Order: sequence, then structure tokens, then C-alpha cells
Amino acid sequence: MKFSIITPSFNQARYLEAAMLSVLDQRGADIEYIVMDGGSTDGSREIIERHASRLAHWQCERDGGQYDAITRGLNRSTGDIMAWLNSDDIYTPWAFSIVTDVFVNYPEVEWLTTTMQIRWDADGRPVRTLHVPGYTRAGFLRGEHLPVSGQFSLGWIQQESTFWRRSLWEKAGAQIGNGYPLAGDFELWARFFQHAELFAVETPLGGFRFHGEQKTGAGRPAYMAEAERALSEHGGHRQGPLSQWLRRHRFSTSAAKVLRHNRHSGKWEMKRVFV
Repeated sequence: MKFSIITPSFNQARYLEAAMLSVLDQRGADIEYIVMDGGSTDGSREIIERHASRLAHWQCERDGGQYDAITRGLNRSTGDIMAWLNSDDIYTPWAFSIVTDVFVNYPEVEWLTTTMQIRWDADGRPVRTLHVPGYTRAGFLRGEHLPVSGQFSLGWIQQESTFWRRSLWEKAGAQIGNGYPLAGDFELWARFFQHAELFAVETPLGGFRFHGEQKTGAGRPAYMAEAERALSEHGGHRQGPLSQWLRRHRFSTSAAKVLRHNRHSGKWEMKRVFV
């Protein structure tokens, strides 16, 4: 089973090599790795060239932005399992091994993420973990994976820890960010949910690096507005005060599909977790 991983980058030399090595140093995985740089002038090109022999493709030229670069990279790739890792984020060393186990043994899993999300600091140290109990289509359409202060939320779907089969990518339109320059990931999840439920493993797969310069940090209000629009356009909407209260007090639940590792058998076992 081959992975196709895309890293979009623009002037991220401080973080780029750590992101690349977190892909290239995955043990035992068949990896097709593509780096799409938007024409950086900060030394990123030299970093990419150092690892060029291990890349399936790379470029350093102007593009149409992050999601344009990711879409073009994914659509020139050939792997069975697809994902992208932004140039300031990091995978865990065991991520691809676990993802392979799940996709090989559970053909019904079309996309996969984690319930245990890592937050890295600017120096790449894991300084926080967040737990999301599970993910469901119903919860997503209720806005429960679009956190807003004061409203019921289970937490984000972490892009840095999410992988999917090529067949799902193709069914969902094989593109990202069309009309969503900030919340392209959230809108892609909305399209994925039209075709398949999201499964999760109870181990960290990757993490988001907080360093204060991300578009989704400085531009959070604009990101949230785009995500709200994506939710609406795909048939969802936030629940009213009564429904929010009921969810907060667990009067209404949905069954998420979570894979837990059995320490005796060494295998992943499917569980239904009510969230």
C-alpha cells in the first residue's frame, strides 16, 4: 500500500525540514512524497534540494496558493492512501505504520484520523494533547467539529492526522479549496462525509505547530466564516440553544467508530463509542 503525501510550502524554511523528515523517515512505508513550494526566497529551495533524491516530485515556482498546490500535487500522485502535511507541521514516527494496519485490515474504512491530537510549539516540542471522543456525520452537520466559544463542540478534525483512500478523493471531486481559500480542509471533510463515515484510532498520528504566523491563526474569524458557509452548503447548520443544551448534557448521542489496539492480540479492534 503506497502513500501519496503532499507538502505545500511558501517561505517556511524554519520549519520545512522537520516536516519533510517526519514524512521521509517513516519506517517500512512505501511513500510517494511531493513538495510543492510556491517560489520561496528564504532558503527553502536549498532544503528541498538536499532531499530531492528521496522525492517523487518537487517544484519551486509561483502557484495559485496552498490549496491549488495541494490539489495539483495530489492529482499527479499515484498512491493508494493520500494526505497532505503543511510545511510547519509534523507526523509522529509511527503514523504510517498504524494507518497501513488499519487500511489493510479494514476495507470499510475510507478515511481515518485520530482521537488524540498533538500541539507542537515553535520548537517542535509536543506541549499539549487534545482528546476528541469520536466523529460522526450527524455531529459534523450539527457543527460539533467547528469549535465556537460557548457552544457545544467535540473539537476539530485535525487535518495533520487525517488520511484517506484515493477512491474517496475521486468520489468527492478530487479538488480542495474551490471558493474556500482558508477553510478548504473543512469543506473537503464536508464532501467526504457525503460518502463515508470518519473512523479514528486512539493514538496520535500528527500534530499542528503553533507559532503565531498561520493563516488560520491570524485569520481565524475569516476561516470560521468560510467553514460556516461550507457547513450550510453541504446541508448542515448549528443547532439552537435547546439542542445545544441537550448535547452538552448527553441527552442526544451519536455512535462514532473508533479503533482500539488490543494489547493481547496486537490487533486493532473496531468499537462503537457514543459521543
